[in-house]
Amino acid sequence: MQFSFNATDLQPLIEQVVHATVAQLLADQALSSDRIAFTEPEAASLLGVARHTLRDARLRGELAGSRVGKKIVYERTELLRFLQQQRQL
Repeated sequence: MQFSFNATDLQPLIEQVVHATVAQLLADQALSSDRIAFTEPEAASLLGVARHTLRDARLRGELAGSRVGKKIVYERTELLRFLQQQRQL
């Protein structure tokens, strides 16, 4: 069996892998910061997901959020727990 690829065939895959890797590195870096909580948009950005993904997970009881004033915030430890829960082997 022989496979043949050229640069244009692999470009979308490479971009997707690089994007996912950079997003994970940024999330790991941000989650290891001194901050204890992140707003919903910040948390979604850190995890590389849409805001509604976090909101829906919170409404299903998969992720705990706290209301601070008019905003929903997520504790760093809760985001890490959620990430671990989503891990696929």
